[in-house]
Amino acid sequence: MEFYRTEPSHDLTYSDVFLVPSRSGVTSRLDVSLAPDDGSGASVPIVSANMNSITGPRLASSLARRGGIGVLPQDLHLQDLAESIRWVKAQSARFDTPYTFAPEATVADALAVLPPVAGQGIVLQGEGNEYVGCIAAERLATALPDARLGDLVHGGLASLDADDVDTPRRAFDLMVDAGLDFAPVLLHGRVVGTLSRRSALRGTIYEPNVDAEGRLRVAAAVGINGDVAAKASALVAAGVDMLVLDTAHGHQEGMVRAVSIVRDLGLGVPIVAGNIVTADAVADLVDAGADVLKVGVGPGAMCTTRMMTAVGRPQFSAVLETAEAARELGARVWADGGVRYPRDVALALAAGASSVMIGSWFAGTIEAPGTLARDAGGRLYKESWGMASTKAVRERFDRLSPYELARKELFAEGISSSSIYLDPLRPSLEDLLDMITSGVRSSFTYAGARDLAEFRDRARVGIQSAAGYEEGKALPVSW
Repeated sequence: MEFYRTEPSHDLTYSDVFLVPSRSGVTSRLDVSLAPDDGSGASVPIVSANMNSITGPRLASSLARRGGIGVLPQDLHLQDLAESIRWVKAQSARFDTPYTFAPEATVADALAVLPPVAGQGIVLQGEGNEYVGCIAAERLATALPDARLGDLVHGGLASLDADDVDTPRRAFDLMVDAGLDFAPVLLHGRVVGTLSRRSALRGTIYEPNVDAEGRLRVAAAVGINGDVAAKASALVAAGVDMLVLDTAHGHQEGMVRAVSIVRDLGLGVPIVAGNIVTADAVADLVDAGADVLKVGVGPGAMCTTRMMTAVGRPQFSAVLETAEAARELGARVWADGGVRYPRDVALALAAGASSVMIGSWFAGTIEAPGTLARDAGGRLYKESWGMASTKAVRERFDRLSPYELARKELFAEGISSSSIYLDPLRPSLEDLLDMITSGVRSSFTYAGARDLAEFRDRARVGIQSAAGYEEGKALPVSW
């Protein structure tokens, strides 16, 4: 990357900079590879944040199916975290994970986890998990909230046989021929997943992120306190593919010690450590054994660190400095936080990040943890919160005595509750991935780059005023 016609005199964040187009021989966005070089096995450079309101097992599996990787949060109890890892590993890499309900469940129960939108649906299973039928999600919009789901099944929707859909293109063609937009996929009468036309189409574009056994990859976070060795060993035994040693201030003795402990275990999985913002921190953590550094202090939408402490750094400059230092040492960085648009993801990659970690942007999706709620105007949202907030502290230390918990809560910071609205046009994580990767692929073509390495080398970045940034925004209404 090089700066275009100017050099910065101060630290920059994503809105301060822009990409300048170059002569390009790349004629199609689909000629571009977005695969990162960070040891994650991913085919798209997207990581979901290890926050309780962001990454649960369902979102992690959906993201891995489309080529990224999710990081399960450390706040889960160890046995629950291990079980979540095993659950992700058990999901199909070919078919969507079904939303399953008993026939006795109500429409209200289903609407708490799935909005009535096209291309989605639920599967009904009886005792012994036998297949009872399925219901297109759009049907839920016209049913009474207390209606039994089983009563809505009248012959059900047609199903697909897993043996008949050996390729995503074959699945898409079969659904078009049958006039189906959503269908369960059965193998010998047992539900192994679901498909929509759009998810079948995505299967022709995205490469799933799978391990050597063909199972979806997943990462998990570990704190730096307590028995770090035991926790890390248990997660690897459960099948985790990357370990993320995580604390708000990653450049501290406790983190260096924790990384060294995990390195010396020789567990055979990449170690991610953070959060940091300086080259000095990169040097110390790579020397301790980190393979990837998580970069970002204060840019997250749920984070109040900068306003509370004045600590942090504008994200573009933080990524630029740390990525250069990491490459010289054979390590990589993840840019964590501060992305609001696909442009920001592209700029993070141009600055040298191998992957970009996304938090609140994913909180308002169907796959994110938590239940759907409606505001007074009928808009759907999910609740999100910061990982240093009072809500997060209560969940993290729920086994402490009331006195010790009260002491922890006294110094909590961050947002404890924020309503993150679902985009009615992009309610799913996969809808957002389509938008993000489409924008980033186009950024590569403008730079004349066919892969991430070429993009880093060819990207030209200019510095702009606040007015220049505003000029680039589309108008939601006319003048």
